[in-house]
Amino acid sequence: MKAYVDKQKCVACGMCVDACPIEFRFGCDGLAESYQEIPQDVVDDVWQVIEDCPVGAICLK
Repeated sequence: MKAYVDKQKCVACGMCVDACPIEFRFGCDGLAESYQEIPQDVVDDVWQVIEDCPVGAICLK
């Protein structure tokens, strides 16, 4: 499972990076990105980040 950040929606608020740094970081464009397959032990954290994203820019595939 992998998280994806819609760069058209992302406002770089940093909520996802702060809440789950093992899965999200800021890319060189200054916007959030997911950079690895989601480790099993942080799946619940990623679901929470998806729910909390203020612009709904994150999804799982």
